[in-house]
Amino acid sequence: MSSKILADMLYALGVLSMFLLLGTYIRAKVGFLQETFMPASVIGGFLMLVLGPIMLNWLPFPADWMKLYSLIPGILIVPVVASVPLGLSIKSSEGAIKNVLPLALIGMAISMFQFTLGFGTQIAFADMYDFYATFGWELGLGYVGGHGTAGLLGNMLQSMNLPYWETAQGVAVTTATFGIVGGIILGMVLINWAARSGHTALLTKPSDIPESFKVGYIKDISKQPSMGRETTLSASVDSYAFHTAIILAVCAISYWILGLAKGAKIPVLQDISIWAYCIVVMFIVWGVMGKLKLDYLVDSKVKSKISGSLTEFAVIAAIASLPIKAVLTYLVPILVMCLLGYVLTIGFLFIMCRLFLKEYWFEQMIATMGMSTGVFLTGVLLLRICDPDFKTPVLANYSLAYTIVSVSYFAVLNIFLNALLTGGAWSGVWISLGLGVVETIAAIVISRALFGKISN
Repeated sequence: MSSKILADMLYALGVLSMFLLLGTYIRAKVGFLQETFMPASVIGGFLMLVLGPIMLNWLPFPADWMKLYSLIPGILIVPVVASVPLGLSIKSSEGAIKNVLPLALIGMAISMFQFTLGFGTQIAFADMYDFYATFGWELGLGYVGGHGTAGLLGNMLQSMNLPYWETAQGVAVTTATFGIVGGIILGMVLINWAARSGHTALLTKPSDIPESFKVGYIKDISKQPSMGRETTLSASVDSYAFHTAIILAVCAISYWILGLAKGAKIPVLQDISIWAYCIVVMFIVWGVMGKLKLDYLVDSKVKSKISGSLTEFAVIAAIASLPIKAVLTYLVPILVMCLLGYVLTIGFLFIMCRLFLKEYWFEQMIATMGMSTGVFLTGVLLLRICDPDFKTPVLANYSLAYTIVSVSYFAVLNIFLNALLTGGAWSGVWISLGLGVVETIAAIVISRALFGKISN
């Protein structure tokens, strides 16, 4: 590798950064984008897609750049997923735990039912389209996983040398965009209805959303939130660099272990995706740090900022390199499963949360809906409209439930991939439907055991 190659990579990433900044500026100025809370990375990515060689070609980026952009999501998602267990804490009061368990199971169940709907869409349209083996998986990956998980899908498929990985990654980006935009819009509609119908605990009438949430920044320096604790002193090592080093070191160890498994041709282990190794290794590293009482060196906010930064670049790169022609080939089934995905997600969460969650059922439902159609912060945004000062325990419950859902979600992805490649869409339907039903029943049983019959 020559210095010119590295310089070209830096140049390409610099242009990507320019469009991320441009997306930030446009978000702050365009009312529609503010109302839909469109992330700057999504705006910048679509701008690059439209102006670049894939569509209008007004900005003829080199072919090598477009190839790099398509690969970036699959690479960056590895440290993003690896960071999930770092700083993990399940400490909470008994009352909170009682609320967390049913909420987490409900969140896990809807993620499985989204997979069922996606695989079912492939089966329903099988006579009209020549689908690749994993089509439909993108609904759950895009809705619950968000844009960043599109890179995870691309990484998994590419590592198995499957030729359609770019198309699948593009479809996942598309479903994620539908999810985050539609989830926010429908969330606002539900909040307005709930406030007028008396289903919200604190909100008596629809309130105005803070201007800072719309434009994406806070002018008042005194009100700008902290990025986290500085757990190490820069005289030794920068705290941000220290956290990043832990994450990247775990990635390196995981690549080494996977390399050993492949070299020795160990069954099963050689076929497990790199991010799965990363999660296991990070759990071990974090557990050892806890045993050695070194957990004070890790701050979950700093960790989140690192994974958040990587996700921003993964998202804008994935959208900028979206294979639009291939995705448009499946436009009708994509639209059908996305629209039905809204109905399934909202309907299931509304019924389950209202019947089986005690206290603040709507607030917990709307936060989980945000997570199930977008990302964690989408749920926080919708929750904050109902609970502006976070006076209820919902944020804590939702955060813990999200952690449980995330870990369990990533744990089963390899199972689905192997099932789809060997047994087809029907195997995906039965596995996801079975897991979803089991998790739904578990949520009901645990709710009844903890709270008895609930009347909301």
